[in-house]
Order: sequence, then structure tokens, then C-alpha cells
Amino acid sequence: MNRYKIEKIRIQGLRRLFSIDLPMKPFMVLIGANGVGKTSVLDTFTLLSASASGNLNTTLSKSGGAANLLTRDIGKNIALYVDMKSPGYDPLKYELVIEPIKAGYSIAKETLSQDRGRGSPFLHINSLHGDIRYYDLNKNSLLRPNWEHNPYETSLAQAPKMFEQPEELRRMLATANQYHVLDVGSRAPVKLPQKMQPAYLPGADGEDLAPYLYYLRETDSDRYSTIIETLQTAFPDFETLTFPPVASGMLSLLWKDKKFKDPIYIHELSEGILRFVWLVSLLYSPRLSMITMIDEPEVSLHPELLSLLVDVMRDASKHTQLIVATHSDRFVRFLRPEEVVVMDIDDEGHAISTWADTMDLSAWLADYSLDEIWQMGRMGGRA
Repeated sequence: MNRYKIEKIRIQGLRRLFSIDLPMKPFMVLIGANGVGKTSVLDTFTLLSASASGNLNTTLSKSGGAANLLTRDIGKNIALYVDMKSPGYDPLKYELVIEPIKAGYSIAKETLSQDRGRGSPFLHINSLHGDIRYYDLNKNSLLRPNWEHNPYETSLAQAPKMFEQPEELRRMLATANQYHVLDVGSRAPVKLPQKMQPAYLPGADGEDLAPYLYYLRETDSDRYSTIIETLQTAFPDFETLTFPPVASGMLSLLWKDKKFKDPIYIHELSEGILRFVWLVSLLYSPRLSMITMIDEPEVSLHPELLSLLVDVMRDASKHTQLIVATHSDRFVRFLRPEEVVVMDIDDEGHAISTWADTMDLSAWLADYSLDEIWQMGRMGGRA
């Protein structure tokens, strides 16, 4: 179980997220109608990941520039703030303010601090409008960089080795991964022969699913058995997977079904089965990042699979901070109020977020399931 967790995120000036202050939990599912800011919350973590890994400029360029991300009509800058739980210490606090300038941007403010009960917080990074300061472990003081500091990337990505807690925050944010709906088209990577090589994740597009499962079978039989048993629970006629070579150094994946003499090739599987295999394989990976985001996991899945998927997600959240976005009533049916964040919009068109367990739902839950309460409009988050 991860010792370090993001405890809170504050987002200002990003699309509909004009001012969001959201406590974080190990497993949280964002629900709401289309266009209320669910995916923007995921994109915020992708932006923070880019800021910690030295890919901020590239990520903003792919988004059309910083100005394109501003809250419509009133946004002046994008301000992001996270608290990281640090066992034995006060939370580590990171703040980043990005200010659009014509077609570009500047990092107007960046601080990484930690209260230590001695008055002013301890500063690991303290930068304001180009005046860059970072804490030098050797000289025990805040110094300006003595290297060529890239003004379009954060000090969090560029500062030399820091203390353990800020290094964990840097690693946590830098490795955060966002997963979208798996492409299962006729030429999708998940359906093609795949290179036989060590793989620790199935890939964002399923491009490493076969070598990942094969490698897991050979190196971590308990974890692989858990994946197989989960698939057997989901699909009672499923027996096992095999990995025949199809060319020099290339693998395929075969699905053995009790009802058929010959196995089924991966490209012959239904969309729902493919996506479920990929999701379960991903969530049981030993190399999940410390923050994992999944957008619309319910796509193509039969409603009866969603209960099992939620159980797998709860298990995965012991090892990763799992953030899911959905607008599926059927998916919500299997969730608990303490796992659900309702996203809605206010009279100005800005996003608001409310944890469902802070609402007075106890009387309703006595007679209705959570998805029924949502359908009736008792939680908000509808159109």
C-alpha cells in the first residue's frame, strides 16, 4: 500500500473548473452529465504529470496553448494546488500558476513547501515570475539555479535531488497515467501481433497486452492467476489464455472457451470482452502508477460485469490512487456514497463538486440504490 497520497487538489481557471477545491480519496468516481468538468479534472492531473516530468510545454501545445484552457470569459491564469500526505510529517504543498502570454505562457508562481511547526513553512522551491529558487541539499539554503533553467518547464521537473517527501511527490505526479476508452477497431494495436518482450503494463492502447500477460504468467504466477480467475468469474465458459508465436519474436493471444473446440484469436473477441480483459489486466498490474485515471470504463461492458469491475477497482485502489470518470447510471449502482463525487454546474456555468457522502442520502438509500437516487435528481449531476 502506498504511504503517500494526494489529500486535496485545488483547481482554478481551467475550463469549467473556475474554482474547485476537492478532497481526494484512494478510490473516487466522478459522475455527472456531459460537459460538467469530469474529464477536465482528469486532464488537470495529466497537466500536473507533465509539470513534474518536464513535458509541460509539449502538453500545453497539444491542448492548443495555455490560453485555450482558460475558463471562458473570465479566466486570467491557471492555478493548481495539491496537498500530499506525508507520514510522520505535515502535508507537502505544491502550487503552480501558469499565466498565458499571447501565444505562449509563463510560470508565474511555483512553490513547494512543508509546515514543520516552526513558524514559516520550509521551502523546497520558491519561484515567482522568473526568480527561481530551490533548496540546495549541499549548501542548506535556497539558491538560484547554476544551470540553464528552462523557463517553460517547472522547477519541480528540473531541481536536483531533493528530500524524500518532495521526491515522492515528483515521482507520484510525473508517473500519473490517464487511460481512455480502448480502441478495438479492426486495426487497433490490441488486435495485432505484439512483440515478445518484458512488459509491465498492457499499454494505453493495449499494444503490450499479450507480452504483458505472458511475462506476468512467467514471473508472477499468483497475480496472473488472479487475472484468470477474475475472467472466469466474469465469463463462466472461459478456461484460460495461451500465447502462441505467430512470427519471429511476435506473440498473439488466444482465448480458450469451453463451448468451442478451437481457441478464439484476440481479434475475434467481442468489444466488451477485449475491453474487460484490458481493464482487469491493467488494474492488477504490479507497476501501476501512484495515480491512475480512467475515463468511461463502462463502455461496451455488459451491466453484469460492472459489479465485478468495481470490486477490482477497489482492490487496485490499495496500490494506486484511482480516479474514474463516468456518466453511466449502471456503473454508479455498484458504488458507495463515499466513493462518488457529483460534478455539476452553477448558475454561472462553472463546475462544482460534492462528495455524495456529505449529502443527506440515508433516508433515500433505505429504499433506493445509488443510481436510482441519481436518476431521480436527488444528488444533482444531471443535465
